[in-house]
Amino acid sequence: MGEAVSAVRPSIKPAIFGTPIFDGAAATRGYALNAMCYSFNDAANRAAFVADEAGYCRRFGLDEAQIRAVSERDVLGMLAAGGNIYYLAKLAGIFGLNVQDLGAQQTGVTVDQFKAKLLAEAEGR
Repeated sequence: MGEAVSAVRPSIKPAIFGTPIFDGAAATRGYALNAMCYSFNDAANRAAFVADEAGYCRRFGLDEAQIRAVSERDVLGMLAAGGNIYYLAKLAGIFGLNVQDLGAQQTGVTVDQFKAKLLAEAEGR
């Protein structure tokens, strides 16, 4: 049958400039933040968050860095604090942000510059 594959593998973290790697450590660090964002599947939870942001964050046990990132609408800070972009998209929707807004934050350009970059890449420029 061939050689058995070792269950233990060395941690490989490739460097992707400006992109935090979402690994086991990040998942553990961001569990409370991601659980809170998952709760936004329910409209009543979204309304509760809007009514009392800080209280809602505390209810889920977010740490100070996570609460600060949420209050400042700092998507990069949320990613650094262990946020998963798929869960953060739910929070971004509450803030009125779309995927292009998030992409602009992640790449450090304005939304218009980010849109222009997307169009240029689509057109092969």
